[in-house]
Amino acid sequence: MRPVGTAEELQRRRLRAVELVQQGESPEDVARFLGCGRSSVYTWVKLARQGPEKLAAKPHAGPKPRLSAEQLRELEELLLEGPKAHGWRTELWTAGRVQEVVRRHFGLDYHPEHVRKIVKRKLGWTSQKPQRRARERDEAAIDH
Repeated sequence: MRPVGTAEELQRRRLRAVELVQQGESPEDVARFLGCGRSSVYTWVKLARQGPEKLAAKPHAGPKPRLSAEQLRELEELLLEGPKAHGWRTELWTAGRVQEVVRRHFGLDYHPEHVRKIVKRKLGWTSQKPQRRARERDEAAIDH
């Protein structure tokens, strides 16, 4: 299993392990200090002899996004039109409503929680609740 960290952090850890072994530390002590397996330290030392570029960690790409950057821009434009423009009675976006817009316009089915993450992380929108106001509220009297 791949350890947690960016490719740069993992490469730095490997280089540090090789450096410590070259300074005379035992591979067992280095492995315990860095929190990795002893066999990994031996492997890194062996690879370092072939060249430091062999210790480079590859970035973990992850799955390809189903919504392209262009589609994300289009989604934001659709959301800026407001929920009423898409057939809802109130001006409140919910994850379920955004999920429905994505399904209608892009033909993609997402879980509502994943849609919420897309809207927050990719579009930079935050969850907000509308303020509740009493129906009896007299705005003119409050302004006066």
